[in-house]
Amino acid sequence: MAPQLKGPRSASLSLINCMQCLWLWIFLFSSRICLAKTRYFDFTIQETDVTRLCHTKSAVLVNGQYPGPASYVREGDKVVVNVTNLVSYNATIHWHGVRQLLSAWADGPAYVTQCPIQTNQSYVHRFQIVGQRGTLFWHAHFSWLRATVHGAFIILPKKKSLYPFTKTHKELPPLILGEWWNANVEDIIAQALATGGAYNVSDALTINGQPGDLYNCSSDGTFVYKVSRGRTYMLRVINAAVNFQMYFAIANHTLTVVEADAEYTQELITDMILLAPGQTTNVLFTTDQSLGQYYIAASVYSPPNISLVPFPQTPTTAILKYKRADTTTTQLTLPSFPLANDSSLLVNLTKSLKGRSFSEGFYYYGCPENVDLNVLHTVGYALQPCPANQVCLGPNNTIFRSSINNITFVSPPDFSILQAYYDLISANYTTNFPDVPLIQYNYTAVNPINKAALPGTRVRVIPFNTTVQVVYQDTATLFFESHPIHLHGQSFYIVGAGNGTFNPDTDPQNFNLVNPPARNTVSVYPGGWAAVRFRAINPGAWLVHCHFDIHQSWGMDMVFITLNGEGSSQTLPPPPSDLPRC
Repeated sequence: MAPQLKGPRSASLSLINCMQCLWLWIFLFSSRICLAKTRYFDFTIQETDVTRLCHTKSAVLVNGQYPGPASYVREGDKVVVNVTNLVSYNATIHWHGVRQLLSAWADGPAYVTQCPIQTNQSYVHRFQIVGQRGTLFWHAHFSWLRATVHGAFIILPKKKSLYPFTKTHKELPPLILGEWWNANVEDIIAQALATGGAYNVSDALTINGQPGDLYNCSSDGTFVYKVSRGRTYMLRVINAAVNFQMYFAIANHTLTVVEADAEYTQELITDMILLAPGQTTNVLFTTDQSLGQYYIAASVYSPPNISLVPFPQTPTTAILKYKRADTTTTQLTLPSFPLANDSSLLVNLTKSLKGRSFSEGFYYYGCPENVDLNVLHTVGYALQPCPANQVCLGPNNTIFRSSINNITFVSPPDFSILQAYYDLISANYTTNFPDVPLIQYNYTAVNPINKAALPGTRVRVIPFNTTVQVVYQDTATLFFESHPIHLHGQSFYIVGAGNGTFNPDTDPQNFNLVNPPARNTVSVYPGGWAAVRFRAINPGAWLVHCHFDIHQSWGMDMVFITLNGEGSSQTLPPPPSDLPRC
C-alpha cells in the first residue's frame, strides 16, 4: 500500500489515484484475455415437499435441493446460469458478493438490476469472476424466498495458486446456517406487511438445512462431518439465515479465521466466530482432541430484548465425528455461547480482524486514503401512520417500517432502476438521496422524537472512480439493533467502528487505513457506527440494504448508481436480450 498522504488533495495524490485506477484496469483487461473456462449451471426454481420438525410442507427450492446445489468455479472463469422459474411466485437469483464487473445486469436484486423472472419464464445470468476467490453464496432476491432458495458459491483460486495460510489436510463441505418455518414464508411476510406489525419468528435454526439433535424429529437428519485425528481442516461457513446473526463454534476446538466474505485476512485465532446474514467466514481447525464426537453449533446473537425481537432459543447442531470413535459411549456437549444480547464478541472480532497487505496482490484496489464523497447514513426503525379505516399492529396503531436517512425505500413497479437509468427513464426514481439524514437529531438518545420516514425511490449517483466513505449510524428509534449492511457490486474496506454517535472530528483519527478487512457486509454496532470506504469503479445500479429480510421488506434499502467512465472497459454494456420485463 502506498504511504499515507496527509493534508489537502494535491496533484501527486491525483496522479496516484489515476495510476492505481490504470493499474486496476490493466489487471482486469489482462485477466479477461487469459484463457478462461466457461462453467454452465441450470437452476430450476420449483416446489418440493420437505419434512422438518415432524411437519411436511411444499417449499420453494432450486433443483429440488435444500440447501440448493453448491456451485464451484475458479478465478477467471466465465459463468453462465440458466434460471427457470416454475413456481407461482416471481423470483430472482442474486450472486451474493460477486463483483459483477461490467455485468450489473446479472446481479439479481428484483427491481434494481432486473425485473423478476415470472412464472414459466427463464433468464440467463452471464458474468466473469475477475480478481476474486473465496466463499460466497447465491440466494433468491425477491420477497423472502431466500429462506429456502440458497446455496454455496465457491470460487477456487487459479490453478497452481496457493492459499496464503497454513496448509490444510482437506477441505470439508460448506456449512450453511439458516432458518426454518413450518408455515409458508411468503405468507409470513405478507401478513406482517398487511397488518403493519411484527412477523412470526422461525421455528428452528438450521445447519445445512437440518435443525439438529436438539429439535423434535430431527436427529436422524443431523449433518455429520467425518474427520481424522491430528489433521487440519478448512471449513467454509455461510450465514444464509433470514433475520438473525449467529454465534458459531465447534465444541473443544479452536478456530483460525483466514478469510471473510471471499477476502483473505490475517490469521485470527478464536474459540468462536459471529456471522451476520450475508457474511461468510473460512476457518481452519485441527482435530487435536480425544477420539469422539463433538457438536458443531450455532446460536442467535440479537441485541434487542427478546420481548421486542423474539428469536429461536434452541441452538442448531451438526456433529464433528472422529474416525474410529466409539459413538456408543461419547457424550456430546455444546459449545458455551454468550448471552444472546452480548455484543462483546462482535466488538472484539471487529477490532481484531485485519486484512492482508495490498502488495500481496489479493485486493483489486487499495483502501482509499482520501475520500471524494463522505456521507452519513442512519439506519433504524420507523413508524408510519395507519391508513384510514384500518387497524394496524405497530405501536399505537402505526405501521412498522425501517429507513436509511429517513427514507423508506419503495421498489419501482414498472422497470428496474438499472434499466430505467440505462434507457433514460427519469420517472422511475429520483436522484436526491440525501448524504445526511433528512432530520437531524440525537441518534443514540433514549426514545428520540424522530420516528418518521418518507417513502420514496431515491438513488445517489456517483461519478466513476469516486472514492466513497459511508458511516452507518445505528439509531435508538424504537430500540438499538446491530444491522448487517450489504453492498452489491463490490466489497468495501471496514476502516472503523465504535459505540455511540459517530464524531467526525475525533473518530477518524483511529481509522485503520493500513490493513483494514475488506468485506461485502458489515455489522453495525448496536447503538454505534461502522465506517466503510470503497472506490466506485463498477458502472451500474448497486443496492445497499440491511440483510435482515424483515428490515429490507420494511424499506432499509438505497441504491448507488455508478456512472460510466471512459472507454469500453469502464462502460456498462447493453442489457441482454432476455432481460426479464415487469
